[in-house]
Order: sequence, then structure tokens, then C-alpha cells
Amino acid sequence: MAVTENTNRAVFGINGVTGMLIATVLLLAILVFLTMKAIAIQQNSAQKAYDPTPIVGSLDNVKAISKDNAQFAFQDAK
Repeated sequence: MAVTENTNRAVFGINGVTGMLIATVLLLAILVFLTMKAIAIQQNSAQKAYDPTPIVGSLDNVKAISKDNAQFAFQDAK
């Protein structure tokens, strides 16, 4: 069995420095995108806080099995 030497050593090829830089830039871009999205969601949540009043306000009227319980379900923030 003959062993052939790998003479295709492109330092700046896609498997070398260039590939590493592309992967690093791609990962940093994903990190920036997700960070910006998280900041936007956090700011939106701070401006429109959740109001638990429809749920906690009158639990005395909630029956164990009733279709009327839908009015006590979670509702979107206004």
C-alpha cells in the first residue's frame, strides 16, 4: 500500500485561515443578531408589563369543571 503525501496545503483556503475567519464572523453575526433581538424583547416587556388582575383578581368564582373558566385564562398584555 503506497502512502501519498498531501501536497495540497492551502493556508488561505476554505479549510485554513479563510474558513476560520468565515466561521468566526458568522458566529459573531449570529451573536449580535440574537443579542439585539433579546434587547428588543426585554424593552418591549418593560413597556408592556404583564397584568395578572384577570387571573388573580377573582378566583373565588372559578369552578373545578366549567366552560366559564376561559375568562380567567392568560390574556395578552394590552
